Amino acid sequence: MSFSKKTVNSFFEHTASQTENRVFTRRKFVTALVMGAGTAALAACGGGSTDDLAATDKRWHRASTASGASAASSTSVASSTQAAASTSTSGTVVNASSFGVKADGVTNDRVALQKAIDGSVGKILLISGKVRIDAAGLDLRSNSHLRFASGASIKLLAHNTASYQMLRVFDVDNVQIENATLDGSKELNSATNDPNDGGQGMGISIAGGTNVTITSPTTINCWGDGIYIGNSYRTVTKASNAVMITKHVATGCRRQGATITSGSNITFDSPTWSTIGGTMPSAGLDIEPNNNNAVLQNIKIISPTTNSCHYGILVYLGAFPGPVAKVVSIDITNHHDNASNHVAYAVGGLQLNGRSVTGHISSDNPVYTHSALGFSKTDWDNAGPSVEVTNMTYTR
Repeated sequence: MSFSKKTVNSFFEHTASQTENRVFTRRKFVTALVMGAGTAALAACGGGSTDDLAATDKRWHRASTASGASAASSTSVASSTQAAASTSTSGTVVNASSFGVKADGVTNDRVALQKAIDGSVGKILLISGKVRIDAAGLDLRSNSHLRFASGASIKLLAHNTASYQMLRVFDVDNVQIENATLDGSKELNSATNDPNDGGQGMGISIAGGTNVTITSPTTINCWGDGIYIGNSYRTVTKASNAVMITKHVATGCRRQGATITSGSNITFDSPTWSTIGGTMPSAGLDIEPNNNNAVLQNIKIISPTTNSCHYGILVYLGAFPGPVAKVVSIDITNHHDNASNHVAYAVGGLQLNGRSVTGHISSDNPVYTHSALGFSKTDWDNAGPSVEVTNMTYTR
């Protein structure tokens, strides 16, 4: 690791020896050497493991869920519409209310809103009012363009599931979402509030989606992640590609503000992830491949703010090495973390065991304020990607 100091009041780094037989895990916490004020102390560090983090491979698969059956059905319904659609929206605006969406804050509008999505491909679908849907969620189509009017929102009705996706962007192209407010209704979920449940309830889930632009989304009170980005569930080697998310706000989600398990050309610009907690790792952002099928190429996190999370930003590559050589490219700039209760920025979990993972992971000009720990690198094979933190300011 290279470190160029601008102003650093305290700096913490630990690289665990491979002979220590430690595992960087979310729930099986290990100790990290913390150096400060001339004394040494032991502090817990978390990450991923084969029984949890790397293998929260319990991520949602449509074939095994009722909501997946609904998704497959609606995919068939809209296939002819997609085939006829142009590659971009026409600029014509249609109102969701014209498809029977009541948006009265009481009615379950999921079926009507799905019809509106299917019937507005190639146009701009305007969502107004207080839309309520059940936990089966909604499927966007290629060339879908959703625009939320001022004050509009989609909120889950009372439910009993730890696994849902409010908006699915699965294996589709050219999707735009503007000003969405999505409420996962954590307080209305009667699922057991078990910190070991994996937290699979997502606000927006992107799996194998390409050319996706999401502007000013707000995701609150999700059982899992505000936004999830990963590989297709149909073609497991197809990564999401060309995803631009601007000014994402996530608050009160149980697992992450956002997760990237696989993707290329993924950008988060000026996100704010706050008060994330309930199931580990409780990170503002978690970048964590599920397996060797994933890619992490040209990932850019620009001016992120993390407030009162367990981890501000976590990069965990425990499950990444495999028979296919991988090259990582992750650049984080101007990260401002405030009061993370564990680590503002953590990188860990990589043990190559003869496999090849190369590339770089960089964080430039971060400011860590009142966080328990500024930066931690734990259980990291130094034959892997370089890890650089430059111009760091840490104020205890």
